[in-house]
Parts: sequence; C-alpha cells; structure tokens
Amino acid sequence: MKSGLRLKKSALSLSVAALLLAQVAVVDSALADTAAAGVGEVSLVLGKAYLEAADNSRELIRAGTRISVSDRVVTEANGHVHIRFDDDALVSVRPDSLLEIERYDYNAASPEQSSIKLNLVEGVTRAISGKGAHAARERFRLNTPIAAIGVRGTDFVVSATDVSVRALVSEGAIVVAPFSSDCLASNFGPCVVNAVELTQESLQVVQMDGRTPLPRLVPAADERGPLSREEVEVEVADAPGKAEDKAVGTDVYLESVTSRKVALVASNAVLPPVTPPAPLPPAILPPVTTASDFTPGTALVAADVASDQLVWGRYTDLDGQGVGERLSTTYELASVGREIAVGDNVYGLFRTENGTKRIAPDLGVVSFGLSSAQAFYHSGSGVVAMQVNSGNLKIDFNESSFATNLGLSHSSTGKVDFSAAGRIDDGSYGGYFYSNTDTQKMHGAVSLDGAEAGYFFEKQLLDGSVQGLTLWNKQ
Repeated sequence: MKSGLRLKKSALSLSVAALLLAQVAVVDSALADTAAAGVGEVSLVLGKAYLEAADNSRELIRAGTRISVSDRVVTEANGHVHIRFDDDALVSVRPDSLLEIERYDYNAASPEQSSIKLNLVEGVTRAISGKGAHAARERFRLNTPIAAIGVRGTDFVVSATDVSVRALVSEGAIVVAPFSSDCLASNFGPCVVNAVELTQESLQVVQMDGRTPLPRLVPAADERGPLSREEVEVEVADAPGKAEDKAVGTDVYLESVTSRKVALVASNAVLPPVTPPAPLPPAILPPVTTASDFTPGTALVAADVASDQLVWGRYTDLDGQGVGERLSTTYELASVGREIAVGDNVYGLFRTENGTKRIAPDLGVVSFGLSSAQAFYHSGSGVVAMQVNSGNLKIDFNESSFATNLGLSHSSTGKVDFSAAGRIDDGSYGGYFYSNTDTQKMHGAVSLDGAEAGYFFEKQLLDGSVQGLTLWNKQ
C-alpha cells in the first residue's frame, strides 16, 4: 500500500513539475514573441545611425525600424535618432552616442508592474517618460558609465562619457547617484545613497566627474555644449513616422541636435568648406601688466588665494585665452577648503562654507567695490584680453535684489558696458544671484558673511562676445 502511495505521489510531483515547465515555456514564448515584435519604433532619423542586435549583427537605421530589448542604437557624428516606445515614451539619441535598450517590459494591463532599463554608454540622450516610467517609477533606470539615474516622471537630457555625466531636467525630477555597493548597475529605480535630486524648478544642472566623485548641482543658466537647447529647424511635416508622433512631440523634433550639420545632411545639402580663422598675431594681445586696472599682473598662486573666501577655479584647459588668464586657478587649488558655489563648463566659483550655506542675517544693503576682474573678447579672429575700467555692485539683502555694471574697452570693440539687475535668494540657502536676457547672462554668489562676491558674465556683440570673471569686496 505504501509503495502504491509513493507511486501516486511521484506521479503527482511529475505532473506538477510538467505543469510548471509548461507555464515557464509559455512565459518564455511570450517574452520571445515580445522580443521579436520589438518594444519601440524609430520615428525619425537624420544622418547615419546603426542598430546593433544581441547577435552582433548591424543594420542601418531607417524610419520604421523596430527596436528590441538588447539592441544598441549607435549614431555617427551627423546621426540623430528618435524612438517612440510602445508605452508612448519618447527618446532621442544624439550624434556620437551609444544607447542600449537593456530591458523594456511594459505591462499595458498593469503599467505599475513594468520594468525599464536603458544604458547610455556614451554620448547624449533625451528621454520623455511614457506610461511605464510614470506608473512604475521605482522600476525605471537609466545607467551611465559612472552613475545611475532614476526618475520622478520626467523629461530630461543626459550627457555621459567614461568619466563624467551631466543631466538637465525640463519637466519633473531625476535622482542621480554614483555606483556603489548600495547602488548597483543591475538594480532598478533611483538610488538613495550619495544621491542628488534635480527638479525642473532648480534652474541647475547635475554634474559628476572624476574630480568630484559625488554629484553636485551647478547653474543651468550658463549651460553650453551637449545639454544646451539651441534649436535646429527640422521639417517635421516631411519626416516619416506616425502622425501621433508629430502631434505629441513637436518639442522633441525641434530640440537641440547639437550640430547644424545634422540638418544639412538630412536635407542632402552640401556642407560649405570650413576655413579656420587666421591665428591672432601675438602683438594684438595687450601686455598683461597694462591690460586692466583690475586684472592681476601675473597668474595666481596658492599664497594669493589662501585667505580668500571666494576663488575662481577652472575645470578644463582654456581655448585661446590662456596667455591672459589671470583670475582663475586650477580646480585643485581653488577647491582646497572650499566647495563649488556656481559655475559653468569652464569655471567654478569656489566658496568657504560651514555646511549650512546660510548667508549671515541682517546684512541690509551692501555696496561692493571691484577688487579684481578679467574679460576677453571672442571673435572670428581669435581672443583678446580687454580692459576692465570700472565696476559697481550693490546687493539689497532686505529686498533680495542686486544691480551691477562694468565698464570695458578694447581697440577692437570700443567701449562696452555690461549691466545687470535681478533677484538674489533670501539668504536662507546659497546667496546665489542670476540675470539672463537674449543678449547676455551672468551668475554669481556671495560669501556666507556677505563680505565678498563674485560673478561670471557674458555679453553678445554684433561680431563676437565678451566673457569675464569678477571678484568684489564689501566697501
């Protein structure tokens, strides 16, 4: 009897195992069918771009190309691809980029059970969340080589290399964190350890690189380069793809595409030959000792900035103006005992801080005198140092406002006046101030005790632009 019972149990176990295997086979078949059908479709392609499949095959991307899990979208220097995923997510892959679709399990019946993971190996991509990411925010991840990005239902742009990442939010919010034992690339969703959240209201860019292993926020007002929003005209009406693509994402099609060359290639236009400007004769660059009443005569050294609360540091080598560079030090020197307050792609204003970022209370109205400055005129002929002849800066901490002006000059430009006015935060966090118009921009910060101030400025002229740095002391 016991033997018969064991046989019946064994048969039952085999039946259950067979049923489970059958269910797994059904699931595997469904996943295989989904992979074969794809998870999205290319709605627009400009220039040259390729699709690399999991089997290492490679094909030229065209409008209508289906995108599957494990596919890698590779764009050349003039390539630009827009993908509409099955959950209505929109992703653009910009020139010189590589984006991998690591996972895209969109559950139309239960969107909150979706799982989505993209991997930006290099380059720039813009992502507008679809139904999957909106419903399953804790199951969405965009990985870069050094950081993980989670979303709060959003529209954002990311630029990534092997050693750096920068991200800008147009709508919603993202969470950026470096990879660690608490933030694995294999996981989904936003990480919480060493994370920085960036929202659309912050007017900032989140940045991380080898020099700064943790993400930090810098002003977006000065963003130039891969994340900038300079529009390039694209004939949406003539672009192949679904009609709803064009209705939903006009801003996607008219987004920054990094290079005018993309639009020209798309229209089969012939690129005009590029003639580099003639190098500027060294004699045109004024001697640094007479270039400005406010420009230091020699490059700064450690002793010059040891007691300063605000110091300008530079992230990269300077293009064309290194001979006259007098107001910034290296990143390594500027960051000793200081933290970044504001900055752009080249310069950062480093400030002595106490952990609170709170400006001293009851400062009232403060007038600052210009202590040092430098300015350069950039044109098609090269870069020349300008004279900074005068300057005023007044900050009303009671009314949270500021006003400033500078007097500049050079034989190539004549007299140039720079003036700006705007709001400064109430002092409870940061002491940052900004002003931006169609023809000029500036951003700055004050020291926490209100005794020092500094700002970067830029002004467009008819035949070039003026850029410079300033430092101020309380009078």
